[in-house]
Amino acid sequence: MPHTAPEDRGGDMNPDAATEAFLTHRNLLFTVAYEMLGSAADAEDVLQEAWLRWVGVDLDDVRDQRAYLVRIVTRQALSRLRTLGRRKESYVGPWLPEPLLTSPDVAEDVELADSVSMAMLLVLETLQPTERAVFVLREVFDLDYDEIAEAVGKSPAAVRQIAHRARAHVAARRPRGVVSPAETRDALEAFQRAVQTGDLQRLLDILAPDVVLLADGGGIKQAALAPVVGAGEVSSVLGRIRPTQLVQAAHVNGYPALVFRVDGEIDTVMAVRIEDGFITGLYAVRNPEKLARMGRETALHR
Repeated sequence: MPHTAPEDRGGDMNPDAATEAFLTHRNLLFTVAYEMLGSAADAEDVLQEAWLRWVGVDLDDVRDQRAYLVRIVTRQALSRLRTLGRRKESYVGPWLPEPLLTSPDVAEDVELADSVSMAMLLVLETLQPTERAVFVLREVFDLDYDEIAEAVGKSPAAVRQIAHRARAHVAARRPRGVVSPAETRDALEAFQRAVQTGDLQRLLDILAPDVVLLADGGGIKQAALAPVVGAGEVSSVLGRIRPTQLVQAAHVNGYPALVFRVDGEIDTVMAVRIEDGFITGLYAVRNPEKLARMGRETALHR
């Protein structure tokens, strides 16, 4: 099911019409920007830039406010995405998306939860900027090709080709199946108990033999500079977690995750990927620049 904001209101414009229209679609616009950028902070910056452009528009000339706003946000996000790509080339260690606090209602929407999951956002990182924009707008939000063409500055025919190419690219790399939030929650609870008790055998029981741990310290916090592969290696790394850390469950990027706190401050956010009852992927974000906003931001809702 496509994820859309409420329909535009009809009637005469009033002095607050621009603000009202922007707020009506703000959640949609933020999600588009976040899925394109993998960064909540950058998505907020894009929305601020979009707002400054929106208030300068003559609303009488706007036929479809939602489409117009999506077009502004997409173009701003594309510009920023190209800049971010250059920065990531010099990033220290693995790059992971900024974890996004989400509410349980997002987890109930399996398609939306999957689209903002760490695993999917990393797949989207392998697309070219325009391919990523087209994929997000078409596959996640079900925009028509004409609308997407306006947003990315391509012809509808070109957009159809880009969408086909991006769809095939993602299909070959995305997680093999969608796991229910309940199944993920059960596995996460077992994982949390194992981590808190330091029970390596219990960890080995729930980690897939080929599990991969990616840790993002951004060169600021200690983290593995390369993927850690294999249940034995991963359990050894996790066994070094200090028992003094407070470990809490939270909804992050559409699925349950673990939040590690030290002296009340978020130290690590760890998202998981579950397949066939085993943990196959762990995504540990430790870069404090990516964790600063999480504690003070309102959770993303549907």
